[in-house]
Amino acid sequence: MGGVSIWHWIVVGVIVMLLFGRGKVSELMGDVAKGIKSFKKGMAEDETPPPPPSAATPADPKIIDAQATPSAPAKAETKA
Repeated sequence: MGGVSIWHWIVVGVIVMLLFGRGKVSELMGDVAKGIKSFKKGMAEDETPPPPPSAATPADPKIIDAQATPSAPAKAETKA
């Protein structure tokens, strides 16, 4: 009870073949294969190292102001 045997998979396979037919399943698997190939090609293109930055254009350092000036609290006007 609760275990999945080979017969369960055979029944599921037969039902899928009856619902979708051989043509639809093969088209679906072909699309999956194309997607995997495209993914692998994209990953291979990402692995190429970026060109080194040229020495003529150094990166501008960003200066962070560590001591921010505190803003003065706003005075509330009250009428008596």
